[in-house]
Amino acid sequence: MYFVLSKTVGKLLLLPDFFFSIGILGLALLFTPYSRFGNRLVLGAFGALVICGMLPIGAAMLMPLENRFPVWIPTQEAPTGIVVLGGGIDEYLSEERGETTPDRGFTRIIAAAKLARRYPNARIIYTGGSSNLTGKDIREADYAAQAFEDLGISKSRIEIERDARNTAENAVRAKAIASPKQRERWLLVTSAYHMPRSVELFRKTAFVVEPVPTDWQTGPTTFWRLDPLRRLGQLKTASREWIGLAVLWVTGNAI
Repeated sequence: MYFVLSKTVGKLLLLPDFFFSIGILGLALLFTPYSRFGNRLVLGAFGALVICGMLPIGAAMLMPLENRFPVWIPTQEAPTGIVVLGGGIDEYLSEERGETTPDRGFTRIIAAAKLARRYPNARIIYTGGSSNLTGKDIREADYAAQAFEDLGISKSRIEIERDARNTAENAVRAKAIASPKQRERWLLVTSAYHMPRSVELFRKTAFVVEPVPTDWQTGPTTFWRLDPLRRLGQLKTASREWIGLAVLWVTGNAI
């Protein structure tokens, strides 16, 4: 239920998509007796998109998420294992082209590969199924092992979980594979902005993990970079994370 809502109503609540939807509604109303109201909706939606594209609103929403956990410092003590959350491979392009195709979050896999080389005896669990309502037979995890091998990590080291549809299921299924025991040390690799929600969901399953954030989207200098499309993308990402955290805090369920 929550998964379906997140992929339908939830997507419409992401701010850039919400403004765009309002604009489309306004355009439709232009051809009805409510054309005056429709005109206001179009102008309002357009104005909101321009403002969000010109001002670093999305970056301001992302920064507290990305700064929640510090940069991870390597230690001499080797971890028991490394859990890598999906989100770095475009499974549909990979399927169409027959070649593992990186997505924006591919830095997660790069970071995990570095850790795998540093700690050659650590287990590596990659969890990532299909996050879409359709096309469920195409799974991101199916291409993960090849991506690791391309980065110099043997496929035999990668434990693949291919059925999780969202972060909550990532946590549950990764724990089932890891079967963590007391005093074991497990690292969690995902994008910095996604780490607060991920850690909270892993805690709900009683799977204690050590955050290894990567794939930062903001910084002190880039915060002010004038790039409207990038800023709208940041706003969409931040909206998704804050809505997910709000639902988690209020209902205890993930979307």
